[in-house]
Amino acid sequence: MKEKVIKYLFIAVAGIISLVSCEKGFIEVQPKGQFLTANYYADQNQAFSALVGVYDVVRKNSGGFENMITMMNAGSDDQYAGGGGSTDGAGIQGFNTFTLTQLIVPESFWNDYYQGIFRANTLLSKIENVKMDAALKLRFTAETKALRAYYYFNLVLMFKNIPLLLEPLTASDMYDVVQATPAAVYAQIEKDLTEAIVDLPATVPVATEGGRLTKGIGQALLGKVYLYDNKGALAAAQLAEVNGTPGGTSQYGYRLLTKFSDLWVVSNKFNSEAIFEVCHSSTGSSGWGNWGSGSDEGNTVNVMAGPRSYSKKGPNAPDLPSGWSFNVFTQDFYDVIKSDPRFGATVLDMKALQLEGQADYIEGYQNTGYFLNKFTPRQSDVSTGSGDAVLNYKQDTYAIRLADTYLLEAEALGGTGARAQALLDAVRTRVGLPSVPVSLAAIKAERRLELAGEGFRFFDLVRWGDAATKLAGKGFVAGKSEIFPIPNRELLGTKLVQNPGYNQ
Repeated sequence: MKEKVIKYLFIAVAGIISLVSCEKGFIEVQPKGQFLTANYYADQNQAFSALVGVYDVVRKNSGGFENMITMMNAGSDDQYAGGGGSTDGAGIQGFNTFTLTQLIVPESFWNDYYQGIFRANTLLSKIENVKMDAALKLRFTAETKALRAYYYFNLVLMFKNIPLLLEPLTASDMYDVVQATPAAVYAQIEKDLTEAIVDLPATVPVATEGGRLTKGIGQALLGKVYLYDNKGALAAAQLAEVNGTPGGTSQYGYRLLTKFSDLWVVSNKFNSEAIFEVCHSSTGSSGWGNWGSGSDEGNTVNVMAGPRSYSKKGPNAPDLPSGWSFNVFTQDFYDVIKSDPRFGATVLDMKALQLEGQADYIEGYQNTGYFLNKFTPRQSDVSTGSGDAVLNYKQDTYAIRLADTYLLEAEALGGTGARAQALLDAVRTRVGLPSVPVSLAAIKAERRLELAGEGFRFFDLVRWGDAATKLAGKGFVAGKSEIFPIPNRELLGTKLVQNPGYNQ
């Protein structure tokens, strides 16, 4: 049993760091093979390869079947898990109905982020002695700390009661690990980001370094963390640095796109609204053998979101490949967004297309006919290279974008005042909507429509204290369902304690 626990608790801790390929849009260098930490990190090139390994886990946002976007959408009030049936992904189906247990919660939501943290801790423990340019060493250190903070933020949001590890674990340490308080985790996240921001570059050359962390990303993430940590004034101050004048161009070059629909054009990578962009590529030739392993480079949300057995019948239907029918929108959400200018870019209305004889499809589980158009795959994005086409979509996704930070800052300001009004107005003006008086209720309503299907809604509801009301019909249990159960393997033979309400 000990061997199994060592294998599965915080993956890859037995003195070896496995560095797998990063999306080519992220960083152009691909590390190869495995290296013992005892003789690695000898020079700048090896430190850079290790940094690439730390970045790899960012792909968790939209890569692999167990990705953040489709999982978190399934737990919201606006979408169902969908898919092929009630057993199509036990974890995503369990979160959809709030019947997750420690046996069916996908382990990768714990393991993948701790793997990234292990890699970050290892690099941070070695980099001081690496022979390389001093300024570049500061930058690598800053990127690593910021990534560690991002991974811990996702972990504390999902699991709340988690170990706080700042040094590489060894097998002998494994069984003595205990959970930290959420307050301690937030304090470390804020410390890492505060230190990182100082040494992160203001901008990067997109052609060669698009996707690498910058001061703007660090400040946007820190502002979001402060908001979740109930530090509104600090959050507003950080986010104001990122946002600049509402509707204008910020100090980092961020600006809302003129057309909301352009956010979802596959070729529109690293646009002016993208702050923290998760990069995907079709050049990795991903296949079923490495899908979800970290070495695959495609966007899996695309195939998951598309309608099943899609066929175009008339000229008014889009040209789409087929998908797996996950994350269909609820009727309630459709009724809210149907008159909003963002409707067409957000919702693929297969019900209407089918009634008009323009297209046909096979209904999936929990079908409503309303699909997630932001990520619906396009025929033009189908890979013609090697690997499996459905696993090689190249659309990037947004971990943070400017409209998001506008609304986060408005919320951090308490939903009141001239600046909060201007931030809300800018988001609405972009899509041709008139001004409405700013308030927390107005900001909540705007986030629901602006960010629909991007994986944020569940966390928003929990943060606002609205989850128990909004999700009651899906089986949400207050005091339990706000967080995931800790996977069973992580409890075996260790001092970790299961989250409240999940003990069997």
